[in-house]
This record gives sequence, C-alpha cells and structure tokens, in this order.
Amino acid sequence: QLVESGGDLVQAGGSLRLSCAASGAALKNYAVGWFRQAPGKEREGVSCIGVAEGFTKYPDSVKDRFTISRDNTKSTVYLQMDSLKPDDTGIYYCAATLSIRSSGCLAPDSYTTWGQGTQVTVSS
Repeated sequence: QLVESGGDLVQAGGSLRLSCAASGAALKNYAVGWFRQAPGKEREGVSCIGVAEGFTKYPDSVKDRFTISRDNTKSTVYLQMDSLKPDDTGIYYCAATLSIRSSGCLAPDSYTTWGQGTQVTVSS
C-alpha cells in the first residue's frame, strides 16, 4: 500500500515536498514514479526513480525544478518541488512496480500499485 502526503496550497515560486510511504513491502525493491492529473487532463509522469536509484527521469516541464529521492530506512520516496508554477496544480500520485526500464518509467501503464493521491494547488 502506498500513501502520499505533503500536498498543499502554495503561491507561485514556492516549494513543497511530497512523500510516498509504503506499508507491507520494502519500497527499496521497487521502482517508483510520481504522476499528476489536472482536471480534464490525462495523468502525466513528472518523475521516476529506478530500483537502488539506478536512474532518475523527468519530463522537460519539471526538469531542474523537481527532484525525486529515496529514504530506504523509512521506505519512503520524496518529490521535492521548487519554483512551482500554476500549471503544476493537480492531484499528485505515486506508483510502484518491481521492474521497469528507464524508457517506460514515466508511463502510467508501467506501474502496478498506486496511492490515493494528494492535492497540490499553486496560486498565481
């Protein structure tokens, strides 16, 4: 089971750190992705990290602003989001899967387990 937290209302230019905590399994054994979905839009990948931090990947829309990281002692993956923009608004989900290639890690269909999401709202 995955549980996201850390979503909030923030002004443009601000920062948030989202957490994805796992229960029942060691998250260090899983690749993890962060996704967001805005009203009326498809779910899009904003970051992913391979098993044992073998790779990380970001789309151009968040590159150099978002950073994904792991704390294996807490079985938690974080998404640090800086320089937030109103376009970053949406529900943020984390997802996990046992095996993934870098080429597919931003695709929602690559993941088998999802959290319930946390709302991020960026005001202008």
